[in-house]
Amino acid sequence: MQDYQHHWKDGTPVHLPLGKIVCIGRNYAEHARELDNPVPDEPLLFIKPATAAVHITRPLDFPRDRGSVHFETELAVLIGRPLTNASASEAEAAILGYGLALDLTLRDIQSKLKEKGQPWERAKAFDGACPLSPFVAAEKLGKEIIHFTLDIDGNRQQTGDTRDMLNPVVPLIAHISSLFTLQPGDVVLTGTPKGVGPLQSGQTLSLEMEDLLFVETKVV
Repeated sequence: MQDYQHHWKDGTPVHLPLGKIVCIGRNYAEHARELDNPVPDEPLLFIKPATAAVHITRPLDFPRDRGSVHFETELAVLIGRPLTNASASEAEAAILGYGLALDLTLRDIQSKLKEKGQPWERAKAFDGACPLSPFVAAEKLGKEIIHFTLDIDGNRQQTGDTRDMLNPVVPLIAHISSLFTLQPGDVVLTGTPKGVGPLQSGQTLSLEMEDLLFVETKVV
């Protein structure tokens, strides 16, 4: 069933296996506040399995019997080298590419899990819970500031900017590597800005990063 493969923007495959998908929660203060969550004082991490990954251009399909499914648009970072207890310079050198992702979330289930102080995987790790775009090579960006957007049916829904992150990309990756090893092919999702909401059948989602990447997908 799992046939996801990392690709570059031009369609050529990235010759790395898909590994784990490491996610950070509440990395934008305004998003934490919109869901009435406290702003964390250190990175809040969880992991999606490889089976959550699907190509973002495929029609979005997800469980229909588990309550509301929310979109969360995120900058995705593709890891190209093994990292353990990495320095900032080592973490930066290990970034192979940047893309966009949707962290799909079963919001009703997540709310119940949070009330009980339980892990989020039941709400975050289902098959298809991580639609991923193709990647743009890191050297093509050439800067630390990255801007990305999500439009739904032509209306701007989310705007993200790495300058607004509580934990910037490079220090975040170095921090993750101090907790567990990152491997080539792993993906780090760096958090979502404010504006999340429920998906509805028939919606068209348009995601853009700078002027380097544009993808569309539709909810079945």
